[in-house]
Amino acid sequence: MIAFDPAADNTDLYAFVSPDRPGYVTFIANWIPFEEPNGGPNFYPFATDAVYYINVDSDGDAKPDARFRWTFTNVDKRGNDTFLYNNGPVESLDDENLLFRQTYKLESNFGNGGWKTRVDAAPVAPSRVGNASMPNYGALRDAAVQTLPGGWRIFAGQADDPFFLDLRVFDLLYGGDLSEVGMDTLAGFNVNTIALEVPFKDVALKGDATRNPVIGVWTTTERPKVRMAGQTGQINPNDTVQVSRLGQPLVNEVVIPAGLKDAFNSLSPDKDATIPEVVDRVKNPEVPKLIEAIYKVPAPPAPRDDLVEIFLTGITTKANGPIKADLNSQLNNMDVVASKFQPSEMLRLNLSVPVTAQPDRLGVLAGDLQGFPNGRRLTDDVVDIALQAVEGAAQAGKLVDALAKGDAVDQNDNAFGTTFPFLALPNASRPTAASAQQGQQGQQDPQPNKSPSVAPAASSSMAGGGMMWAGAGAALAGGLGLAFFLGWWVRYRRRSEA
Repeated sequence: MIAFDPAADNTDLYAFVSPDRPGYVTFIANWIPFEEPNGGPNFYPFATDAVYYINVDSDGDAKPDARFRWTFTNVDKRGNDTFLYNNGPVESLDDENLLFRQTYKLESNFGNGGWKTRVDAAPVAPSRVGNASMPNYGALRDAAVQTLPGGWRIFAGQADDPFFLDLRVFDLLYGGDLSEVGMDTLAGFNVNTIALEVPFKDVALKGDATRNPVIGVWTTTERPKVRMAGQTGQINPNDTVQVSRLGQPLVNEVVIPAGLKDAFNSLSPDKDATIPEVVDRVKNPEVPKLIEAIYKVPAPPAPRDDLVEIFLTGITTKANGPIKADLNSQLNNMDVVASKFQPSEMLRLNLSVPVTAQPDRLGVLAGDLQGFPNGRRLTDDVVDIALQAVEGAAQAGKLVDALAKGDAVDQNDNAFGTTFPFLALPNASRPTAASAQQGQQGQQDPQPNKSPSVAPAASSSMAGGGMMWAGAGAALAGGLGLAFFLGWWVRYRRRSEA
């Protein structure tokens, strides 16, 4: 049912070590899919009768050890006078011409020690109405970025949707013959974003990211248990029920079947392993069977213990999985009580992996240990990675040739920024389908200064890093077929550039 409630619909989650700020981690969570830039006059506010969360598990029991909570308030000056979002050019967040705006409260809770207000009435960056109404939207974005005590940086507002993919995957997996690829379906669309940057110590187990560098992250949305039509006023966050949940990309969308989606959206991660239907969909996924039926590529045999490791435990030698490496399971934290560890679906990140100087879009599969599935950076090509993973590339050590090209959408339509919140500005208009397929940006804002840590690499490269990751890199080279992936990627790029 969450598809009918876009303001509560978690679309994507990103978690990565901040490339410009050592010792800090950035979380980016998005809501409201397919925001057409011209969607006035109401555009796309956050829901005032919903509660938005980012949750962090540091000890592996699949329960949040740190929670961050956002609630939003409308400041609406229109009344019965006008339907307009603004009645003139908007040059600041408090411009009198901006007739509708929002503010938010951010609270935190560590170790179930009670909620603490971090900021109240913080400004939300407005929906981008257009270039005439908001001639310098970048200034509005900058004004919505705030720094709080403790070094936290926060942002809430509209942004270009950073997810890039060709959604024609749902037309018999790219047309049944890979003819329907190469068009970024989300080009030109926007999303509502919450971004948060905090020190490692605030989310690591016992505040020690050296001994305990691995965290698990997921987002949730909660609605009142009883919703009254036309009800106004502030929501009570203690009288709500979870209606949406997102951790790793594509799990909720293509691993969980339609009949289980509502249940999954209401579950907390500590319940995952107790629901056989959820575990079975990981061990015996549907996508490989579809690929076999359409492309005649044999599906790897079940049970898929490699996917259990990727999706439910994190990559570790301590869970007796087939991938012989220690990368991003909370079991690798030195102070974890192993008997309390609970397999669960969440996005896991090892904070101690050095920032990659030249990120590879294929992440860990190409030897870039900072990339997905070790967290998720804005530039990670999770569709191509996931397709190969479900086809058994992690166990076989080689790509499935029939799917080697993936969806042929290798990067976002707009360049990402170099500093927090890293996202591209929201689009003022959408490109045509033809220009999207050609990789053009239409009338979107150029942002040429890409961060070397979050922007796509120009070519494939091995991940750098200290001695502590030499062993993991070697193990992953065998366990994930690093050499094959790297060689294929170099050959593919050469063919593409020829």
